[in-house]
Amino acid sequence: MNTDIELKIGQHSQSGRKEENQDSYGVLLPEGNLLTTKGCAAAIADGMSGSDASKEASESCVKTLFTDYFATPESWSVTTSVSKVLSALNRWLHGQGQSRFGSEKGMVSTLSALIFKSNTGHVFHVGDSRIYLLRDGVIEQITRDHRLRVSAEKEYLSRAMGIELNVDIDYKSLTLEKGDIFIFTTDGVHDFIPERHMIELIKQHQDNLDHAAQEIVSQAYENDSDDNLTCQIVEITNLAPDDEATHIRRLQELPFPPELEPGMILDGYEIQRELHASKRSQVYLAKDQDTGLLVALKTLSVNYEDDPTFINLFLREEWIGKRLSSPHVMKVLEPSRGKNFLYYISEFIEGPTLGQWMRDNPNPSLDEVRKIIKQIALGLRAFHRKEMVHQDLKPDNIVIDRSGTVKIIDFGSTRIYGLEEVSTPIEQLDLLGTVDYTAPEYHLGTKGTSQVDLYSLGVIAYEMLTGKLPYDKGFSSKSAVHKLVYTPASEHNEAIPVWFDKALERAVHKERNKRYPVFSEFLKDLEKPNPSFTKEDNQPMMASNPKLFWQVIALVSLLVNFIFIAGLIH
Repeated sequence: MNTDIELKIGQHSQSGRKEENQDSYGVLLPEGNLLTTKGCAAAIADGMSGSDASKEASESCVKTLFTDYFATPESWSVTTSVSKVLSALNRWLHGQGQSRFGSEKGMVSTLSALIFKSNTGHVFHVGDSRIYLLRDGVIEQITRDHRLRVSAEKEYLSRAMGIELNVDIDYKSLTLEKGDIFIFTTDGVHDFIPERHMIELIKQHQDNLDHAAQEIVSQAYENDSDDNLTCQIVEITNLAPDDEATHIRRLQELPFPPELEPGMILDGYEIQRELHASKRSQVYLAKDQDTGLLVALKTLSVNYEDDPTFINLFLREEWIGKRLSSPHVMKVLEPSRGKNFLYYISEFIEGPTLGQWMRDNPNPSLDEVRKIIKQIALGLRAFHRKEMVHQDLKPDNIVIDRSGTVKIIDFGSTRIYGLEEVSTPIEQLDLLGTVDYTAPEYHLGTKGTSQVDLYSLGVIAYEMLTGKLPYDKGFSSKSAVHKLVYTPASEHNEAIPVWFDKALERAVHKERNKRYPVFSEFLKDLEKPNPSFTKEDNQPMMASNPKLFWQVIALVSLLVNFIFIAGLIH
């Protein structure tokens, strides 16, 4: 017996009387275990007319929903997963509109989505695209238009993705039945065709829903629709048995793996050897018995077997990895089989950590340092583009593979903008990493922004060239932030040019608003001298080099005392 949902789909979209089709739509039925654990999804989006990048906005809504929803942990509920995905997506759209177009309507779109999971349909909606339910010959609009009428002739969207920093998403759930038909339309369709006509056309073309969708669009066009026209029809032809509660409970109770040893097999992965172990987790080299692929398999320490906070953070780490795509970030892989234990797999990166590389190369050239720092920055950009902050960048969380590619390998302390934490905030869990690389703002009561990653990158560059840290042992408290001062890198390594040292000093400035605003400016100043760094420094010594200032004062004081004592003797 087939235990998964089965759908019949019909779709049609055209630009109509407009030059560009700004609508987007789609249905995604994942393969394998995801169809059971996450269900399937259908969505429609309509880029707002007058928006600077309306087509890009609507495509981003549909594609990002599909990509990110199916990358969320299997133990998360549909509502938790989708609300977090849409919250982050809305903030990204809003930010893009502001940064690229300087406008609140830069990237704006409606979005109506339906997640089919087990016997429940989960509806998420914002804007004036629509979802109808046709059941037993009766049609019902199951979304509510977010429109504000200002006159008999004029109305506008009162809510949409990307308009504001935060968005209110309508949600409802309904019990699914075999034979249910869901009709997704944009306003270019439903404003120009009566609901009864849609029912008639679907009945006439029951065997070919593509034709039904095309006929609905054609009739709306003939009725003088002046907008883009999109119709998507989804019919449920088979339903999974009603065992969702049992399934979710099983996921939440997923057991920890047994203690793993070389030669053991876990869900088709043969353990080769242990790669790394800490008080929180273990990482093993494993071989996929089906493909022969070597992977890294990460498990959570049994010390946290009864700690739901750390279990959820571990699941979130896997989710973060699946959302990132960069040659300079470790790839988290989708298991080829269902999981019976709590773990996740990633690409196996053969090569030393940056920490080991630094020990093996204590005197690197400026060019070697530039090349490594640039690759780390590219990896960090992948986090920042997804509105994430790594927060725990350090040499032991960076690996250099055999081809020389530098990759960030740990996501355990990553902060995601706009999302409520699954459990206790990371800042309270002492997961922000080693004091040596932690930005001072954490000790001043300020949450981390992308500037904390820039700070850590600057510290790493400084350490690669000097073997030391820019602020002695780093910031361990608020008082240490106020007390410690920057030590010029040239004091440890005379070969470092003044202009290069100044770039490092700016990157690790104690005040985050005085650091580089973007990585590209830092990288540029590491490549060639910034004119402002090569000008004659006319600042008082106390401001330009406070450490040297006090050393000179101490020396002068010592000389004065010596002369005074010598005078007394004579």
